Formats: sequence, structure tokens, C-alpha cells
Amino acid sequence: MGTATIARSVDGTGKSITTYVVYEAAAALEDMADGEVLEILTDEFEPFVWDMAAWSKATGHNIALSESTAEGHRFLIEKRPAAARDTKLAMVLSSGGLLDLLSPLGFALAAALEGIDVHLYFQGPGVRVLTKRFRPRLPGLSRPFSRFAIAGMTKAGHIPPHDKLRQLHQLGAHIYVCGGSLQPFKVKKEDFIFDDLPIVEYFSFVSVMEDADVQLYV
Repeated sequence: MGTATIARSVDGTGKSITTYVVYEAAAALEDMADGEVLEILTDEFEPFVWDMAAWSKATGHNIALSESTAEGHRFLIEKRPAAARDTKLAMVLSSGGLLDLLSPLGFALAAALEGIDVHLYFQGPGVRVLTKRFRPRLPGLSRPFSRFAIAGMTKAGHIPPHDKLRQLHQLGAHIYVCGGSLQPFKVKKEDFIFDDLPIVEYFSFVSVMEDADVQLYV
């Protein structure tokens, strides 16, 4: 398969966040026909080998080749029909801190890229994350250095929270807002980055959680 005709190629070198590379790969596969081959180039970074295998297994695509090269690592992914998934994730997010958002949004994005039905409920100070004016910050005395931290994380592939939310929205994730948190945290409906966010309270999201296979609180 090493000499296969490559239909598309994704260059993920310089990145160490697997969801960044997989998002680009999934977007490329959307425009390809079943049986066509996608080339993915990354740095030699062990998590890529494990995560590409997990993502391919979950989505039904075939890793035709995974090899180390002089420049890094090379994957050849043969597109297969999408694997049916019947898994649902419900996540409650209550914080807007820069570091507090990394893992929750990363896991949500990974789940969405695997075809899992993702539902996110923002409450408390977390509702500010969904506003146009939101800027993630480091806590305490580290706050003045937030922009340097954000630049470093973005370079590695940890894109800003709003960009991750837009990716999740595009992948079909469902995002809910706690109505009781809006007034205390001075957030208005017109402040949101999306126009279609349902404003609900606990009972509505409990009904979502009842059917969820995975529940997370952060």
C-alpha cells in the first residue's frame, strides 16, 4: 500500500494535539469517495499512532499504512463507509478558565470526531465561554501571561475554545445554556457566538443525561 495513489494529503507536522490533525483528516475524507486513500503526515509522536488507530477503528476507516519516515510519521487511511454509532455523551461545564477548558473541549471534540452524539451544558460562570467577548485566561498571578500560553498551545494544535466550539457545532454537537446562570453572570442571549442555543435548566438536561452512555462534570 506504500505506493498507493494518494487522493488527498494532510500535513500535521509541527502539531502535538491529535484532535487538531484528526479534524483536518476528517474534513478531507468528507470530500473523498469510499476506497480512496488519504495521506497524513505528522511528527514522530507516539500518541498519534495510538489515537489514529482508535479513531480509525471507531469510524470504520482502514489504516492501510503506518510508518516512520526520515521526516516523522506517515499514515495512509483508506476511506470506508461510516461506521454506525449509537453512543451519547453528556457533559456539564461550569468553568471558563483557560486550563479548565482544555480537557473537556478536547474530549468532546474527540468524541464528536468518532461519531458520538455530543451534548454540552454550560452553567454558572461557564456560560461566559459562549459569549463573543469571552477571552480565556490563566488563573491568579499567571493571568498576565495568558496570551503567551494561548500562543504556545495554539502552535501545538490546542486551538482557542471558541474555535473548538465552532468545530463541535459543525460536527453536530448539541450545546445548551443554563438559563438561571445568565443574569448572575451578566450574559444576554444576543451575546452568544451561536444563534441556535437552547436556554434550558436542570430538568431539560437531566433528560439528556438519562439517555447518555457517558456523563462528565467539569
